[in-house]
Amino acid sequence: MRVIIIAAVTVCGRISPAIMGSPEDRTLLESLREETGASLIGASTLRDADPEMRGPRSRVLAGRIRSVISASGQIPFKDKKFFSELNTPPVIFCSEENRAALESIYNRRAEVVVLPRLPQGGLSITSALDYFKGRGVDSLLIEGGGKLNYAALHEELVDEICLTITPKLSGDRGAAAFVDGDCVLGTPFLDLEMISCQAISTGEIFARYLVKK
Repeated sequence: MRVIIIAAVTVCGRISPAIMGSPEDRTLLESLREETGASLIGASTLRDADPEMRGPRSRVLAGRIRSVISASGQIPFKDKKFFSELNTPPVIFCSEENRAALESIYNRRAEVVVLPRLPQGGLSITSALDYFKGRGVDSLLIEGGGKLNYAALHEELVDEICLTITPKLSGDRGAAAFVDGDCVLGTPFLDLEMISCQAISTGEIFARYLVKK
């Protein structure tokens, strides 16, 4: 399965629930959604924002899987557009101990899927990919946040990174990083190979990388 991480970051490598990208960046995101069979976000991204994962022209893409993963089971429901499309209910990935509570809360608004816990405490992204493969999905778009990005890279599942570098700085040491984990991914770095790089009039840089495995 082809796995792509997409994100918009500040020049200092921070991500934010605030929309940092331009309309051109939004078009890129929507195009990649149309090209892939599923999207996956972390629960913190859903808590901080309200992504609907729509494709071009704000369409909910028929047959495409929208999903969220949460080790804690703390997934917001009230007023979230993510759960409003009853014809295409999203998938919630969770641990066994949170299954019953989430099924009770979300009922027909989402499909709840249990993933095994890893020794370090998070949920297995590899097992989530097995679920997607069973649904006939051959490409997955990971839309953040930083902890999910790290987990997928740590499990060596990511093939590409599609990064929009925005002409902005944060400076907040507590702000979320594009990749946020407990230890280094390589020795000491994980190497990438650039596929393409384009600077546009908005001041943004669209960079695409292969992850060397």
